[in-house]
Amino acid sequence: MNAAVRAVVRVGIYTGAKVYFVHEGYQGLVDGGDNIKEATWESVSMMLQLGGTVIGSARCQDFRTREGRLKAARNLVKRGITNLCVIGGDGSLTGADTFRAEWSSLLDELVKGGGITAEEAKKSSYLNIVGMVGSIDNDFCGTDMTIGTDSALHRIMEIVDAITTTAQSHQRTFVLEVMGRHCGYLALITALACGADWVFIPESPPEDDWEDHLCRRLTETRLGGSRLNIIIVAEGAIDKHGKAITADDIKTLVVKRLEYDTRVTILGHVQRGGTPSAFDRILGSRMGVEAVMALLEGTPDTPACVVSLSGNQAVRLPLMECVQVTKDVTTAMNEGRFEDALKLRGRSFLNNWNVYKLLAHIRPPSTKSGYTLAVLNVGAPAAGMNAAVRSTVRIGLIHGHRMLAVHDGFEGLAEGKIEEISWERVGSWTGLGGSKLGTKRTLPKKYFEEISINISNFGIHGLVIIGGFEAFTGSLELMEGRAKFEELCIPLCVIPATVSNNVPGSDFSIGADTALNTITTTCDRIKQSAAGTKRRVFIIETMGGFCGYLATMAGLAGGADAVYIYEERFNIHDLQVNVEHLTEKMKTTVKRGLVLRNERCNENYTTDFIYNLYSEEGKGVFDCRKNVLGHMQQGGTPTPFDRNFGTKMGAKAVAWITGKIKECTRHGRIFANTKDSACLLGMRKRSLVFQPLTELKEQTDFEHRIPKEQWWLKLRPILKILAKYNIELDTTEKAHLEHVTRKGIALESNI
Repeated sequence: MNAAVRAVVRVGIYTGAKVYFVHEGYQGLVDGGDNIKEATWESVSMMLQLGGTVIGSARCQDFRTREGRLKAARNLVKRGITNLCVIGGDGSLTGADTFRAEWSSLLDELVKGGGITAEEAKKSSYLNIVGMVGSIDNDFCGTDMTIGTDSALHRIMEIVDAITTTAQSHQRTFVLEVMGRHCGYLALITALACGADWVFIPESPPEDDWEDHLCRRLTETRLGGSRLNIIIVAEGAIDKHGKAITADDIKTLVVKRLEYDTRVTILGHVQRGGTPSAFDRILGSRMGVEAVMALLEGTPDTPACVVSLSGNQAVRLPLMECVQVTKDVTTAMNEGRFEDALKLRGRSFLNNWNVYKLLAHIRPPSTKSGYTLAVLNVGAPAAGMNAAVRSTVRIGLIHGHRMLAVHDGFEGLAEGKIEEISWERVGSWTGLGGSKLGTKRTLPKKYFEEISINISNFGIHGLVIIGGFEAFTGSLELMEGRAKFEELCIPLCVIPATVSNNVPGSDFSIGADTALNTITTTCDRIKQSAAGTKRRVFIIETMGGFCGYLATMAGLAGGADAVYIYEERFNIHDLQVNVEHLTEKMKTTVKRGLVLRNERCNENYTTDFIYNLYSEEGKGVFDCRKNVLGHMQQGGTPTPFDRNFGTKMGAKAVAWITGKIKECTRHGRIFANTKDSACLLGMRKRSLVFQPLTELKEQTDFEHRIPKEQWWLKLRPILKILAKYNIELDTTEKAHLEHVTRKGIALESNI
């Protein structure tokens, strides 16, 4: 929430508006006085890394009465405030809409009672409202992610990872209760991200004989060699008849029937606290900018709207439509229409649920497909690779394929480091960083002959290649080799996994979110290390090759003053402007400066050069420190996003490749030689799409190993405005008002 508050204040001031803080939510609006204070640029510095909300929040009974709303209206009119930005859940947003609908009648009443003059009423004739959804449950329909959800998932996964280690040592069963009275999102994503044995969510109650099914499931897992069981329960979990299913009920059942050592952990308010994740800070900042734009463009006729993200696109949605659909879900659940409830939750919820059911509840069939798939990792390790391998293997086995694991990338494929891999073997892989299969940057061109022999010897019918830019270029080489080696004429699918996020055809790659969070928390710590000392500027170098994604996004999440990247060329004049700008800023109450530099942004303006420049020019005002973050950015446990993303990508890749193999089979032989038999699976705007590798060639700058067009470059101006630069903000790509109710359920096909 603080990132959103900071963005609204700074962008508001940048556009020339006066911005006020309303402390303590609607209560502050009703009470007025010191609760409504003008905000300054400095008043929001150093708050990005703080959890909760700096301006306070409160549940307010007074605002529910007309009496309270009259007081609130008077407080706004007296200060000339006609635009309200509300960050909260559906209750707060509905309240805001009521307030807006009553606005003119409230003013009439105030004029009659002498509370305000007719002149004041005329100046504030209408009220504009924009909402941003802040809720850890992610229960607001129409938005992909609400502010706070990702951070809550980070808290939950930290705990689940810690519990998994103790459960394994003691061979225990753990029942974990997570928040979500009416929405199972947190429970579902947690279950997907930790590979839980069972999950209970309010939207989809289990069948009536669930007790038998659950016990059978737990026994099977144990017999398969697992030393632990994890069961996730949403606090609002119910059975088909609306009766609550609690963590204690489940514990009693497991202890009574299976006599397993079982423990219950209720996570409670831990989930609401802590430092916000990088994603939440960027989400809050982007939403804040969009909210100010929406308010400034508002007229008396525009409906109150909510700004949110769909995929990585900012969208505006009519507030009351979203509230209505959100209420429809609850109604559907109360009336026992659970199928409808799942559909109303939206496309991504339904997809997550289907993938979870596949991975957890469906056992490999006894009839085999007769096909063999191989999976390998290529390039540098990235967190989340193992989750992608796990789901590829398991979904492959569900399709009846024989699954092979290739160690050490294309080199291992040439040297025959290939073995069959089982369901149990990949069981605990979701939460592991790095690459369990081993990975190398070697390209396949010089090994065509050996690779062809092994494809033939092991009877491989399809390849799933998980990796970075080398996975992309290596797969292109394999396609070129098809002309000479018939064995290479098999379908192949590339899943982008690299911290640099530089693979063409995908807005995100597996591993980039984990690296971004590592950089963000490190920047927080580095900034904090200077607390109490005099003014200090930190110069930090990030990874990414020539791709400035990590530096730019970490700059947004960490509140950087300048971010130097290869894609946006800079010269000595730009450096001078930045240094002078920062020096001026440091003469105010601002005590910390943060400058990020992508490792290959410029061969002459090195990190040392920039450090020396800032040190020299800042003499007497601030001193400098530099840090090169290095390989810590490639390590660490994967974030919930990377686990989930990897899991979904693996599942989708196998479904596609299975279809392709069938399509390319003639008289029992597979011959795949068309462009669309070698694809890259990427996240584009709002959906996962398969794109032929040859088409992506046109979109790639091979010399610098980056896509020619990158979506995140459009976020660079926001970075500069939030750092107090007076630049033009290009608002041509405005988010238009969309309608929730028309958003059909286009389910990702054949997953």
